[in-house]
Amino acid sequence: MAMTEQNQMRKKMANTIRFLAADMVQKANSGHPGAPMGLADIAVVLSEHLSHNPKNPKWLNRDRLVFSGGHATGLIYSMLHLWGYDVSLDDLKNFRQLDSKTPGHPEYGHTAGIEITTGPLGQGIANAVGFAMAEAFTKEQVNSETCELIDHKVYCLCGDGDLEEGISYEACALAGHLGLKDLVLIYDSNEITIEGDTNIAWSENVAKRFEAQNWNVLTVNGHCYDKIDEALNEVKKADKPTIIIANTIIGKGAGELEGTHHTHGAPLGEDIIRASKTKEGFDPDQTFQIPEDVLLRFRCAIEEGELAEKEWIHRQKEAPLIEQNEALERLLNPDFSTVEYPDFSNDAEVATRDSNGKILNAIAKAVPSFLGGSADLAPSNKTELKDMGNFPKGKNLHFGIREHSMAAITNAMALYGTTMPFNATFFVFSDYMKPAVRIAALTSIQNFFVWTHDSIGVGEDGPTHEPVEQLSQFRALPNFYVWRPADATENVEAWKTALSINAPHGFVLSRQKLKTLKPKRDFGEPGKGAYMVKKREGATLTLMASGSELMPCLQAACHLEVLGVKANVVSVPCLDLFNEQDAAYKSGVVDPATKVLAVEAATATEYYRYADDVLGMESFGASAPAGQLFEKFGFTIQNITKRACDLMNAEYRVVDLGKC
Repeated sequence: MAMTEQNQMRKKMANTIRFLAADMVQKANSGHPGAPMGLADIAVVLSEHLSHNPKNPKWLNRDRLVFSGGHATGLIYSMLHLWGYDVSLDDLKNFRQLDSKTPGHPEYGHTAGIEITTGPLGQGIANAVGFAMAEAFTKEQVNSETCELIDHKVYCLCGDGDLEEGISYEACALAGHLGLKDLVLIYDSNEITIEGDTNIAWSENVAKRFEAQNWNVLTVNGHCYDKIDEALNEVKKADKPTIIIANTIIGKGAGELEGTHHTHGAPLGEDIIRASKTKEGFDPDQTFQIPEDVLLRFRCAIEEGELAEKEWIHRQKEAPLIEQNEALERLLNPDFSTVEYPDFSNDAEVATRDSNGKILNAIAKAVPSFLGGSADLAPSNKTELKDMGNFPKGKNLHFGIREHSMAAITNAMALYGTTMPFNATFFVFSDYMKPAVRIAALTSIQNFFVWTHDSIGVGEDGPTHEPVEQLSQFRALPNFYVWRPADATENVEAWKTALSINAPHGFVLSRQKLKTLKPKRDFGEPGKGAYMVKKREGATLTLMASGSELMPCLQAACHLEVLGVKANVVSVPCLDLFNEQDAAYKSGVVDPATKVLAVEAATATEYYRYADDVLGMESFGASAPAGQLFEKFGFTIQNITKRACDLMNAEYRVVDLGKC
């Protein structure tokens, strides 16, 4: 059958993408040409359906497009350039080079038009679910029966590798359960991975898997323009999420390498590229060739996008209820000055998971965009937002036991524009979340990670549930702030500071009750990461501690004074933030003329930046009541005193100071 004029043009546009991607990889001498060449036909038709504005990449009601297979940057950057985003032809030629706008995997905030940083396989799928969840929540807040201010789609391109990763099961199961009808997953089913055919490790029936997860399932030839178009039209009428299984050929158009794993992650070679261009009527002697008629077709995205945004702005002005626009404004511009934080000064002792729960409720009550939930642990994490309903109409998110996808979902929600999420689980299970936490840090996503049951204080559940190395792990993560408050009052200060810093934060909180400290500060502020709680004139020792270990350090300092050793005591709610302070502030908190002993019920080796000695965990924990474990592992007043005496070459003896 003869190809229609429209499809002839589509083919020319697709081939332009293919050869741009091939040229980019060839010039860089590294990259992944296979997926961009296989997806080019889909990308051309998808571009006819996308509502976006290349001149305003932050337009709220734009369709979101997530490239879960982040290695397909040859496609991504080609499309951004062709559509008219701030990605030039020179940027394409500078692919994967130092300081270019076109790094090896897409980075949010680095390249215009990139919705979120992807590359670690599977995370992009969860990110797309997060965007769709943020949209669903926003719809409930601002749409009415007569006026829809928010009505866009969320598209996600993924491959075999994305669907093999466990995070995709977690995220897609949740999306199906929630019935996220505006979510469209386009699966590039080329049956090839790095090692060869997917059947060496995978024989899953993807269609049945998604049917079981309450998704619409469509299957198309990924190189048939009309069938792709029909599928994209059909998803606009969906009442639940849709997966389009697009059967494609990896490296489509790459001559003898077409359909092989050799096209996945290496340049095709100049001879292959030249022959491929010649076959499709492109000049083999030209690189980075964009026919004028092709560019004109793609650049229609600018005019169409500006028109769509203007229509949306007009729709806002005609919204029949003023409340709709006011609600949207409150979501877009949260006002934290209205938060009425709880006062814990009259509470003798409070577990920081409990104080944190009250803080979360105070913020959520005052800030419409603040919402969140737990990985099936809200009663233990104390994260229920009382009387605030369940998602999507309310603010309580129920992620189920899906820690990895929970983190990636909330990363996307934090970037959506109208939602400010938190998520929660036990601190030991942060291990399941680490890849997504790392992406949050890499791209300064203000996501709030609530991690309770913070140490050997977990007690009887034993070493499988007692985090030991996790504090050090997350403190080693650049651009991530770990908060471990010593009491409820510090917890409040931690949140006030975290809300003002555009970066991800982890709140590491106790299961057991901690004594409420007096608010007196002899030097410094909690908001600077560390401060001196108790200063002694003529001190020769500084004790540093966070969380549950601060109080025994304060008491040990009393014992030490009787023994002739004067000790300052420093609380370290956020070591990461303290590390960023200037030398004058640091020396005011940790007197350089003193010896330093750091105390923390974790590996705590990062304290050696300041400390002469560290009393930390040197093994895993054990199963017993928490008090017995703190005694067994040496986190007692007596052992801290003795360790300090050893450091100071002072004589140790037991001192009875009653309530000290």
